[in-house]
Amino acid sequence: MTLITRYDPFREFVTLQDRMSRLFRDPRGSEGQDESLTSTAFAPPVDVYEDEHNVTLKIEVPGIDEKDIDVRIENNTLTVHGERKFEKEEKEENYRRVERQYGSFTRTFTLPNTVDQESVHADYDKGVLKITLAKKSEAKPKQIKVNVGGAKTLEGKEPKGVGKAA
Repeated sequence: MTLITRYDPFREFVTLQDRMSRLFRDPRGSEGQDESLTSTAFAPPVDVYEDEHNVTLKIEVPGIDEKDIDVRIENNTLTVHGERKFEKEEKEENYRRVERQYGSFTRTFTLPNTVDQESVHADYDKGVLKITLAKKSEAKPKQIKVNVGGAKTLEGKEPKGVGKAA
């Protein structure tokens, strides 16, 4: 695989530090549950695969409106940014457990030189964002025919130096 995902090993520490800071700021936890749910960052899972014509990314982003997703290519880097907003239909005190992640996310991918940055398509269907990056024509594999045998004839004539002995 030729794509490299930029990984931030300290992202979890920043989230932990933020939660600890809020805990010590207000030990009774009187800040709204709503604010604590929406302030976390998350990274949606991504599948990346490649064939001879395209590099394709499939990103799981269910519950996010397509208007809240931003896809950009700049300096050979693909950046996908979005936000899942907390639904305020229910009161916070009615929740027994919240496992879905809310907040903003950013995923960044370094693109290989074989990708044509002018030919990118993004489709959003059933909670999956599919980004298709076409490869440059010179980067696509080319089939080379291998000739078998020594001398080949041209229009039925034998090459010089090959033929019947006189």
